[in-house]
Amino acid sequence: MLADAMTSSRSVSLRRLRVGEKASIVSISVGGELARRIRDMGVVPGATVEIVGRAPLKDPVAIRLQGFILTLRNNEADWIIVEPEISDHKICDPSP
Repeated sequence: MLADAMTSSRSVSLRRLRVGEKASIVSISVGGELARRIRDMGVVPGATVEIVGRAPLKDPVAIRLQGFILTLRNNEADWIIVEPEISDHKICDPSP
């Protein structure tokens, strides 16, 4: 699949992101009706998303996308391939 060839080694499924993380959508790796539904909701390659919340059992996931909040089931989020943004925050090392 061409989309698979264009993904980088940093690309992951949307489902793998944590609350507060932002990413750019790289591809939708499913076809047919599900792909059409996902794209109709505005989840398209090049769009930026942010994980804003998860249900207590981790499903569904809420994302901020193009100025609105969208919830997706994990089985839908699995097909959305993203490239996480690199954080500018430095990790503090608590060791002496």
